[in-house]
Parts: sequence; C-alpha cells; structure tokens
Amino acid sequence: MIRPIPPGTRDVLPDEMRELRAIQSALLGTFDAAGFSEVRTPTLEYADALELADRSSADSAYRFFDERGEMLALRTDMTIPIARLVADRFRDVDPPHRLSYFANAYRAVTPQRGELREFGQAGVELIGVPGPEGTAEVLELLDRSLTAVGLSESVIGLGEDGLWTSLLQDAGAGPETIEQSSELLVSHDLVGVERTLTESDELSPEAITEATRMIQLRGGPEVLAEAREFGGEGFAAALDSLTANYESISGRSIGRKVLIDLGMLREIGYYSGSTIEVYDEAVGDVIGGGGRYDDLMNRFGLDLPAAGFTLYIERIHKAQLERGNV
Repeated sequence: MIRPIPPGTRDVLPDEMRELRAIQSALLGTFDAAGFSEVRTPTLEYADALELADRSSADSAYRFFDERGEMLALRTDMTIPIARLVADRFRDVDPPHRLSYFANAYRAVTPQRGELREFGQAGVELIGVPGPEGTAEVLELLDRSLTAVGLSESVIGLGEDGLWTSLLQDAGAGPETIEQSSELLVSHDLVGVERTLTESDELSPEAITEATRMIQLRGGPEVLAEAREFGGEGFAAALDSLTANYESISGRSIGRKVLIDLGMLREIGYYSGSTIEVYDEAVGDVIGGGGRYDDLMNRFGLDLPAAGFTLYIERIHKAQLERGNV
C-alpha cells in the first residue's frame, strides 16, 4: 500500500533531483557572475510581516500559532522576506544590494487544478537602483538565466502595473469597478472584463471599446505608438514609464524577444511599476515573473527603489523536458 501525501505536494526521485540540482547550479552560477550574492531567509515568517507587505500574499499563506500564541506563516514567495532582511540587516549599508536565492515557497491553492502548494523559486532582487536602469539590469540578467537553463526560445513579456488603473480612472471608473475588472484581467477573463465595465454604467461605450482594445495589444514598439491614442493624462504618464523602460532595455545585450504586453496585470499586490512575465510555448503556464516594487521597501521602513524576478523551478524543468534539453 502506498501512503498518500497531501494534494499539491510531491516526492522527487533521484533522476529528477539531479536535473533540478543542475538547474540550481546553472542559475546560481549566472546570478553570482552578475554580482548577485545568495541569501537565505527562514521558511517561517511572522504573519503580520506578510500582511504589511501585501494583503493578497498574506491571504494565500498557510498560517498557524506557535507555542507562545504568535501567528506564523509559511513564506509565499522570497521577495517579501528579502525586503524584510534588507530593511533589518542592511539598513546601515550603502545600496545598491544585489541578492539572489534558491528556495521553496508555499501557497494555499486548488490542488485539483494541478497547482503546487510547495514549489521551488530562484531569482534575484536588485534594491537601490531606480527606474529604467534597474529594470533593464534585472531583465538582462533574466535573459542570461533563461539561456543558462537551455530555454533560448522563451519570451519575456514587459508590462506596466499602472496602465489599467489609470486608463479606467481617466475614463471615470470608480474604485469598485477598477478592482473587479482588475481581478478578471489577472485571470485573463477578457469577456468578464468587458461585461464588468458595461454593467458599471460609469464608462461610455467608446471608453469601453478603448479599454478592451488596449488590454489586447502585444508586440514591439509599434504597440506603444498605437496606445498613445488612448486615455488621458494619467494613462499617458504610465505609458511614458513603460516606454522609458523599453528604451532602456533595448540598449542592453538581450538575445531574445521582449514582448510589450499592455494587458499584463500580475496578481501580486506589491508591484508598482514595470512588470515582467516569462512565457514558453512548451509549457501552458507562466514560467517566471517579476517587476518593480518601489513601495514595498517603504512598508518595512526603508526608502529604496527595488526590482527583481523569480523563476518557477518545476515549470522550468517541465519546459526543459518538453524541449528535450535535459
């Protein structure tokens, strides 16, 4: 009789373990060569640290009381713990801080959909380098990292967190409509987005058409030119930020396609600027993501700009297998 293990978890056998270790070695070697030093944080955090950083992350955390009655949580990603670490340990150290990690994270998910409760992450955090310069450095390292694990055909998507909110605000949408449509956009439910905007009675038909058109725009710099026809001052400012990031990235040595995606909206709540996702046709899921989180460090009492990315190890491994790169 085989004893069951909890849904959303799995055993890793020797052959796969060797392959996962090869991924780890390739990524950490790439991070180190770029000047990013590896750190490790506790698997357990105080729950209020997650709540301070991001309500959506805190809501997906496994929580429990310790022997003293303190509420603890399993980390849901590595960005929040590293932000806390820098605020606590490097407060008196001059930035920038270039840090990397390879660790497991844990989230309450729906295992019936094949999602993992426990999953591997590898990535970097660049803390103290502002704006397009920091974003471009992170994205260039992401490109090298994907090459290091044999995924030369993966595509990097580039978005801007404020585009959707500013477009709707310019058109007269209220907070509830923005929140509801944003949740649907995160899950790529474009039909639901259009229905929510229509049922709100806050936007003109022309504004709804413009919004649904905007979130379907993907491509190269021609997308930025087309988007200049949309929105008002708020949207124009967000688009200026995306344009500056793309121009800075274009000046870097990047060996793969960078796809501008105006409909990108990530579910993690601490992003506050450029956003990044990694796609590979061999895998049906996003295999990595990241972006700027300039406001997150402020929540831990340290005013520093920040950006980073994470790669999902199990999905990286699956992409390698599908492409015959193992």
